[in-house]
Amino acid sequence: MFFKKKEEPKKLALLYPENVRVNCTEDTQENVIRTVGQMLVDSGYVDQPYVEAMIKREESFSTYMGNELALPHGVEEAKKEIKASGIAVMIFPEGTPWGTERAKIVVGIAGVGEEHLQILSVIAEKMLDEGSVEKLVNGTAQEVYEMLKGEEN
Repeated sequence: MFFKKKEEPKKLALLYPENVRVNCTEDTQENVIRTVGQMLVDSGYVDQPYVEAMIKREESFSTYMGNELALPHGVEEAKKEIKASGIAVMIFPEGTPWGTERAKIVVGIAGVGEEHLQILSVIAEKMLDEGSVEKLVNGTAQEVYEMLKGEEN
């Protein structure tokens, strides 16, 4: 009777309009990761230590995916810091340094369990088409939100 029920992860939308920032200006890779990570924290997807785990991931393995896209996310040990699956997006029309590359689209990702793989594959699939990249880079915050919110149109 007094058993504590295991808490289910919160169900939040994958993306909220306030987690889309367009026309961002170039910054250091670490600052960009910290900013997009803080957006995940502020929306309730992750606890604060997840941001450091995102930096740690980048130090061990670049999250630059090609096609001007970077998908920073935390290391495996940081899974416990994830409260709900979600993304945060920053668009850099002029690009921002990402290792030896330049990223124009940066999507911070937090995925409960194996959901991060699903999120990664959906975003990667959308980015295969250069027209989509162009639309995102030149889109308004609302247009970017509509493209990436994770719901079928």
